[in-house]
Amino acid sequence: MVLLIKNIKSLINVEEDPVKWAAGKDMQKLNTVEDAYLLIDNEKIADFGKMSDLKLENFKGESIDATGKMVFPSFCDSHTHLVYAGSREIEYGDKIRGLSYEEIAKRGGGILNSAKLLHNTSEDSLYEQALQRINEIIGFGTGAVEIKSGYGLTVEDELKMLRVIKRLKDTTPITIKSTFLGAHAVPAEYKGKQDEYVDMVINEMIPQVASEDLANYIDVFCDKGFFTVEQTDRILMAGIKYGLRAKIHANELDYSGGIQVGVKYNALSVDHLEFTGDDEIKALLESDTMPTLLPGAAFFLGMIDPPVRKMIDAGLPIALASDYNPGSSPSGNMKFIMSLGTIKLRMLPEEVINACTINGAYAMGLHESLGNIAKGKIANVFITKEIPTYDYMPYAYTSNLIDQVILNGKLIS
Repeated sequence: MVLLIKNIKSLINVEEDPVKWAAGKDMQKLNTVEDAYLLIDNEKIADFGKMSDLKLENFKGESIDATGKMVFPSFCDSHTHLVYAGSREIEYGDKIRGLSYEEIAKRGGGILNSAKLLHNTSEDSLYEQALQRINEIIGFGTGAVEIKSGYGLTVEDELKMLRVIKRLKDTTPITIKSTFLGAHAVPAEYKGKQDEYVDMVINEMIPQVASEDLANYIDVFCDKGFFTVEQTDRILMAGIKYGLRAKIHANELDYSGGIQVGVKYNALSVDHLEFTGDDEIKALLESDTMPTLLPGAAFFLGMIDPPVRKMIDAGLPIALASDYNPGSSPSGNMKFIMSLGTIKLRMLPEEVINACTINGAYAMGLHESLGNIAKGKIANVFITKEIPTYDYMPYAYTSNLIDQVILNGKLIS
């Protein structure tokens, strides 16, 4: 299928020579083409440029007139937990009353609550619930998403979650990466026996996940009240032996050492990072690990914001992701995540666009095929409604500004 989008007011985040990420001051750079066209052929971007340079004689494909509209690369959401059962709005009142994330977890809420719900939910029902969320985020402009397990916490239920993720990969047009997060929390029956649970993750869960080829990555919640650096070290080493690259939950609740252990094992990303100091920044600067911030969770939980300006000024790249999950960030709207990046983190519009596209793609290992408008990359893009500037996307923080979605070169909506 050949598709031409013509008369584009502005084509956003184009690259002649694609880069792996945008870092430091380069995050403020956003290449655009005004009065542009975009040509898609066989699911990939074939060409783009100014309308005045378009030469297509006897064009026989389909065309879309985007007069007054902009075209963006689809969002790449590199951290979600969108396969879950039910919801946890009952805990919302506890949060409003002032209970902390840790306090709710100690009362059997939080992740353990989701694990109980998931255990009592069939695989088919879990798939149908997740499919609704997938279709929702596609409509919000997301073209690639990473989905974690971690609400199972038993061998059978972790595998159930990962099979649902695989089924979503096989039945939806969005690009999906799967992450095994058996070390998301310690089940109640292992209270006081945390190392025994870690042994089960290493000796039972990881081999079965690998034997069924159910995950691309492995993750650990390395933070205060969850898993220690030493336990994380053991789990990551076991995962690497089975070909699972690391992605780490780190430094959301305190200085945990999670960033450093992630860098030690060449983690693709370390995520959350509310507590990030000079030592953590130095470690990241000497790595190929993407610092990934989850402003939706910090906003929902009323937590401190990470020192993003200090991180960017030091020369780091930054990715933003939704952390879509039932307990701390019940939204997968990446446009709103961009808005939180500007409003809460004081990032510039150019910075949040890079953070939600090319840097998010890198944090999923997809930067060579997605994340910006470049020849040969997969044609995952969206067309906005008529808007005045690209700054308007994060500025109009509750407005639905996405008009049409194209994934793998095909018009979805």
